[in-house]
Amino acid sequence: ALGSLPHLRRHLGLYRVNAITFDRVSAYKNARLDEGAAPATVKYELATLRKGLRIAMQSGKLVRVPHMPEIKVENTRSGFFELEEFRAVRAELPPELGPLVEVAYWTGWRIRSELLPMEWSQIDLEAGTMRLEPGTTKNGKGRTFPIDLLTQLYGAIKAQREYTERVQRESGRIIPWVFHRDGEPIRDMYGAWRAACKRAGLEGKLPHDFRRTAVRNLERAGVSRSAGMQLTGHLTEAVYRRYAITNEADLKDAVAKLAGLQNQASRKILPISVTSRSQKQAANA
Repeated sequence: ALGSLPHLRRHLGLYRVNAITFDRVSAYKNARLDEGAAPATVKYELATLRKGLRIAMQSGKLVRVPHMPEIKVENTRSGFFELEEFRAVRAELPPELGPLVEVAYWTGWRIRSELLPMEWSQIDLEAGTMRLEPGTTKNGKGRTFPIDLLTQLYGAIKAQREYTERVQRESGRIIPWVFHRDGEPIRDMYGAWRAACKRAGLEGKLPHDFRRTAVRNLERAGVSRSAGMQLTGHLTEAVYRRYAITNEADLKDAVAKLAGLQNQASRKILPISVTSRSQKQAANA
């Protein structure tokens, strides 16, 4: 929300709260789009404005909140990682980022808001679980992910624990964060990420693609959508389905399964004999 405030102040800051009308908000929307702001960004800014106006109405400074103009946002991102692509990018990342992206790849959990703030109190290696507390996720709900059955996921967490213990011994202090650089929180990883993608020949890939990838992997594995949504933290099936991306390889695999079903069925059906009328007449003569 804080990122929206400078733009809102610049365009609407001179107006009293009761002078912010639908027409002025529409002009704001058009001006921001003309400046090159993404539709999703402007939509978020309007949501911030609406929330502020509602607070003003609750405090008696405004009679009613004006309608907000519609803004269409098309989610055109459809990126995901095949396993070999992920391995190529991870190999180019600094060592301290390797376990972080490994966990993001398998869980689909958000890197910035869910994984980077994660502390060791949320990891139970003995029980084989990692969890997010209620109120710390985007939808506000807590979440648990079993890690002990996925060798790569468990190995990444265990390696990070060993790294953390080594840094603690050397520095003489307790490090609460699961993912860190020599005991300091990771504030930004995106410069290193872009450089790694470039070296791997996969420019344009985003860390958020892990979220789509995790859903796709769960779908491929035949995991029920209710269980998949609990693991990844999707609140609605509509959003989960949107992330369940299908590519050409998936389609070929689906047709191969259909062909297998056809072949299995054809073996159970006896060949149909077609006898013409003249053949029947000759047989009866």
